Order: sequence, then C-alpha cells, then structure tokens
Amino acid sequence: MSEFTVYGVPGSPYVRVALLGLEEKGADWRLVPFGMGDMRSPRHTAMHPFGKIPILDHGDFRLYEAQAILRYLDRIIPKPALTPTDPRAEARMNQLCGIADWYVFPDISSGITFARLVAPKFGMPVDEAKIQASIPRAKICVAEIARLLGEQDYVAGDAVSIADLMLIPHLSFLAETAEGQDMLAPHPGLLAWIRRMEARPSLQNTTWDRLASLAMAS
Repeated sequence: MSEFTVYGVPGSPYVRVALLGLEEKGADWRLVPFGMGDMRSPRHTAMHPFGKIPILDHGDFRLYEAQAILRYLDRIIPKPALTPTDPRAEARMNQLCGIADWYVFPDISSGITFARLVAPKFGMPVDEAKIQASIPRAKICVAEIARLLGEQDYVAGDAVSIADLMLIPHLSFLAETAEGQDMLAPHPGLLAWIRRMEARPSLQNTTWDRLASLAMAS
C-alpha cells in the first residue's frame, strides 16, 4: 500500500482527525505542512476548491473532508474497525460526527479555542467578544456529548470509533482553556473520556508540538 500524505496546518483539529485515523490503523503517513499564509492560496484551492483542510493523497487518489477520510481509511484498512457493527451504535457514531462538524467546530473550536489558543501563537488578537458569545452554545455541545457518552468508555460504545476521532481534537483543546475547564467540570465522565483518549498512542503521536517539529524538519 502506498504512503499516505496529509496536507494541512499543524495544530488544526481537522488535520489531526485525519492523522488520528492513520495512526489508529497503523498506517505510514507524512505531513506536508501549510502555513497560515498558504490557506486559500492558488496552490491550496487547486487541491481543495473550498479552501479547507485536511487533504489526503493515497497514491493517485485525492480526498478531502475529514469524515470522508476516516470512512475511507476504515474501508481500505479494516482492522482495527472504527465503525460499530450494531446499527444503533453506528447511528450514534454518525450523530456525533454530525455534532462535531455542525456544532462543536463553530461553537467550540472557531468560537473559543481558536481565539484562546491558536490566535496568540500567530500573533493575532484574541477576540474576547466572540469567546463570550460562543460560551452558551459551547455549553450545550459539552452537555449533550456528555449525555450521549453516559457511562460508556467511548462515545459509540466500548471501542474507539470514527466519532471519538472526530471529537477529541476539539475537546482536547477546549480542556486547555479556562472557559473549557469551567464547562467540563460538571461532566466528570466526559473529562475521563478526554484523558482516556489523550493517553492513546495516536494522540501522543499527533500533538501540536510534534507536528510542528515534523513541519520544521520537512
């Protein structure tokens, strides 16, 4: 099987999603880093007309959209499986993938963690008004994910699924912020899930610092 290449900005939650899928599957990969100045450049939009990340190359096959990438990897590298066989568990996984894209990203990552964690790293101003406006919706996200997780080890049951990989980059960043710590505190089960996921080798191998080091070496 040919090497997988992922294009994107180190530290992006969605770039990490793709890399987590590759790591969980034990696949070899390399990261071609984009800088902030590369976003929506002609080079970028030639690869992804909507100007987003990540982008995956597998031989002569190119794919974008994080969910599509994870589902593709799960089909071509069947073990370990990232999709439950039980229809209800699979439906719950799909529901939580939708929550990640439609609510967690705009209300948590775009609304809070970009401003609080990412902007300062790039010398950008912190948009306090946007953070404050996002907190009520972010609390709804956190509470609902905690409710759906319940007493399970992982969000769709007793094994890691695509939904866990879609959610953890966003919620791991959230847990680093004061706002996130406040809203996660009432949900010990979700906090335990974050720590459980962060202990996995796939998470350890795709930290922002490690990806930044790989980018510098490339």
